[in-house]
Amino acid sequence: MSQWNEAMWFSIPTGAAAKSVAVLAAAWMAAFMLRKHSAATRHLVWTAAFAAVLVLPFLSAALPALRVPLAGTALSATGADFQITADATAIAGATRADAPNAMAERRPAAGWRPDFVSWLLLLWAAGATAAGARTLAAYAVAGRARRSARPFPDGGLATMLARTLGIRRRVDVLEIKPGCMPMAFGVLRPAILMPADACAWSEEKRRMVLLHELAHVRRGDAATHLLARAAMALYWWNPLAWTAWREFLKEGERAADDLVLNTGARASEYAGNLLEIARTMQGSRVMAWAAPAMARRSQLEGRLLAILDSGVNRAAPSRASVLAAATLAVAMVAPLAALRAQAPSREATPAGVDAAIRAAQSQKNYETLDAAARAATRLGKYESAHKLLESALAIRAEVSGVQSVEYGIGLVKLAELEQKRDPKSGGDLYAKAAQILGEKPEAAPVLTHLGLAALDKHDFAQAFDYFQHAQQVAPVQAGTSLMWMAVVRQTEKNMGAAELLYRNALAAAEPKSGDAAVIMEVFAQFLREQGRMDEAGDFSARAAAIQSASNGTPPALPDGVFRVGPGVSAPVPLKKQEPKYSVEARAARLQGTVVIQVAIGTDGLAHDARVLRGVGLGLDENAIDAVSQWQFKPAMKDGQPVKVKATIEVNYRLL
Repeated sequence: MSQWNEAMWFSIPTGAAAKSVAVLAAAWMAAFMLRKHSAATRHLVWTAAFAAVLVLPFLSAALPALRVPLAGTALSATGADFQITADATAIAGATRADAPNAMAERRPAAGWRPDFVSWLLLLWAAGATAAGARTLAAYAVAGRARRSARPFPDGGLATMLARTLGIRRRVDVLEIKPGCMPMAFGVLRPAILMPADACAWSEEKRRMVLLHELAHVRRGDAATHLLARAAMALYWWNPLAWTAWREFLKEGERAADDLVLNTGARASEYAGNLLEIARTMQGSRVMAWAAPAMARRSQLEGRLLAILDSGVNRAAPSRASVLAAATLAVAMVAPLAALRAQAPSREATPAGVDAAIRAAQSQKNYETLDAAARAATRLGKYESAHKLLESALAIRAEVSGVQSVEYGIGLVKLAELEQKRDPKSGGDLYAKAAQILGEKPEAAPVLTHLGLAALDKHDFAQAFDYFQHAQQVAPVQAGTSLMWMAVVRQTEKNMGAAELLYRNALAAAEPKSGDAAVIMEVFAQFLREQGRMDEAGDFSARAAAIQSASNGTPPALPDGVFRVGPGVSAPVPLKKQEPKYSVEARAARLQGTVVIQVAIGTDGLAHDARVLRGVGLGLDENAIDAVSQWQFKPAMKDGQPVKVKATIEVNYRLL
C-alpha cells in the first residue's frame, strides 16, 4: 500500500489545482468549437468539466500513479563538496522510566511551521470551507422557504405543462412571498417557487414562467447546479472556474429557453415576459446559491437576442451525446488524475515488469526478478519491486518448496522491502521466515530484525534471546550478535555487563573487518556516554583506519572527468533527497559521517557513487540511495556542461 505522508497530502491538492486548469481550458476549447451547436450541448460540456475537476483530487488519491519527469526546485550550494545531515532520536531503545530523561536530553524540536505552500493550502481550505458553508446556508434558506410555502392556486396548469414536457414525476408548485423571482429548487423532490402576486398575471405569462421552470426540472438543472457549486467551492481561487461558472449559468438558462420555444411558444411574447420578470422581480442573493434565478439582468441582453434569433440551433442533445460526453470526460480525467510529478532518475524504471515476470516464470529463474527488484527499489519504485519479489517468491515455492531456505530468503527480501518503505512493517514476514529458516545460518539476519523489533517495544528479555539465538545459528557473525546483546544491556542500564559484551564482540569479530569497525564505533559511543573520551577516541580512530583501508585509494580521474577549479565551475544542487536513519543505527546509537565520492554528469545526476569513509549498519547504503536521487545544475567549462568529481558528506547524528 502507498505510504501517506505530508508530502503526498500536499501533492494531491496542488496537482489537482494544476490539472483543473487543463480541464477547464479544454472545456473552453470544446465550447468554442461547439458554438454553432445548441446551448444545451455547450451546457453539457461545462457540466462535464465541473464534474471532472470535482473528482480530480479523489481520483488522484485512488488511481495508481502515472509518473512523468519534472525538474526540481532550486537550492543554494557552492563548490564541489556538499554536505547534508540526517537527524534521528535515540530514545527508541530507552526504558519507559528513562524515556522522559531521554526526551529532555534531546534538542527541543521546533513546532510545525507552515511554509509558503502550506499557507497557500491553508488559504485554499479556508476559502473552500467558507464557500461550502455559504452553499449549505443557501440550501437551508431555500428549504425553509419551501416548507413554509403554500400550494400555488394554479397547480393544474403546471401539471398539464409538465406532461407536455414529458415530466413523469411529481413537481410541487408552491407560493412564496410577492415580488420574489420564480425558481426551480430540489434535486430529489423538485418544486417550483412562484411569487404570490403571480396569480394576478395573465394566464399566458404564468404559462411561460411555469414552462421555463419546468424546463429546468426536465433537464435536471438542480443536480447540475449543485455539482457546479461544489466544484466552485473547491476551486474558488481559480479565475478560469469563475468564467466557466458564468458560461455554465448562461448556457443553462438558454437551454431552458430553447426547451420552452420548442413547445411552440412565440419568441416575441416569451422575450417580453422574460424582460418584465427581470424588471419587476427581485432575486434573493442567498437563495441564488441554491437555485438559478429565472432572469439575471447581467445575462438578459444575450438571452433575448438568442430567443429572437430564428437561426439559433435549439436541439437538445441525444442520450448518445450525453453518453459520449461522459465517456470523453472519463477518458480525459482518469489519466490526468493519475499523473504524478517525479524527478528524472539516474536509471530508467525497469521496463516491462509483467514481461520480465513472464520470462522469469518460463525459465523458473527468480534471480533475474530479484535483480530487477533491487533496481526498482533504488529508483523508489516500491510497487514494482514488490510485484517482482512476490513473483520471485512464487517461483521459489515452485522450484524449492515453501519450507526451503530459498523460500525463506525470498520472504526476507520482501520483508526488507516493506521495512524500507515503513520501518514499522514487515514483522509478519520476518516471523514467518524465522520459522522456515529455523537453525540455519540464513536465519541470523531475521533473528536480528526480530530482536530489534523487541528492543523497540522495550521487551529486553525477548530481544536478548533473539540476539543470542542469532549468535548460535551463525557463529561467524557472533561479533555482531554480541554487540546487539551489549546494546540490550546498555539500554537496561547494566553498564558492566554491556562493556563485557562489547569487548567479547570485538574479540569474536574478525580483526580489521567491517564488522569490527562498526563494533568499535558503537563501543566508542558507549564510552563517550560514560565520559571516557580518550578511550572512545582511540576506538573511533581504529574504526576509521579500518574503514579507510577497506575502501582503498580513490582511483585517478578517468578521461572526460574534471576537477572543479579555474575554468571549471562547480555544479549546483537543484534538489536534495535527505538520507534516512536506519533502524539498526538508531537502535545502536551509531552516528558519524559518510563520505561519498561521485561523478556529477552533464545530465545533472550523480553517477559512480563510491564510499570513501563509511559508518555501517545501513547508513552507507542509505546515504548512497539519497545522493543518487540528487539533481544538479551541471558544472560548466568553456560554456559547455562537463562531468566533474565531487565529494558529498552525509552527517548522521542523534538528537
